[in-house]
Amino acid sequence: MSSSTSSTHKSFTYDVFLSFRGDDTRKNIVDHLYFALERKNIRTFKDEDTIKKGKNINDELFKSIEDSKFYIVVFSKNYASSTWCLNELVKIVECHRTTCEHAIYPIFYDVEPCEVRKLIGTVGQAFSKHEKEESAQKWREALKEVADLAGWELKNTFDG
Repeated sequence: MSSSTSSTHKSFTYDVFLSFRGDDTRKNIVDHLYFALERKNIRTFKDEDTIKKGKNINDELFKSIEDSKFYIVVFSKNYASSTWCLNELVKIVECHRTTCEHAIYPIFYDVEPCEVRKLIGTVGQAFSKHEKEESAQKWREALKEVADLAGWELKNTFDG
């Protein structure tokens, strides 16, 4: 008599969820990354292409985060200035902590990991306007946790 085990794996809507600060990265690294992933038939969530018109943006974002297997977080100089980005990051970290099926891959675009981890330099300046907000501590913790992961450091240069 043989026994078989069935494993239950979640079926994901997206392979990758891209988290990024649009003003800094949408028209350069994020567009290049998005199109490279799509060319490889990797289902990728990018806010402007995927959120349905007339739907609550926050609900759509959080559902898309839950329905993605991998997260690519593109940290840039102004990432921490956006409450949208910071709330996305907290949700990404929550999903990552609750299941081993989610993985986070940070990209440090023209910032150093220590700037994100310690909230210094341009990243610290971007975050400073949130210091007195109720969510500041959980945002700080999420930034540090993701910045502690091995990732890629990319410099913003003329030839990319």
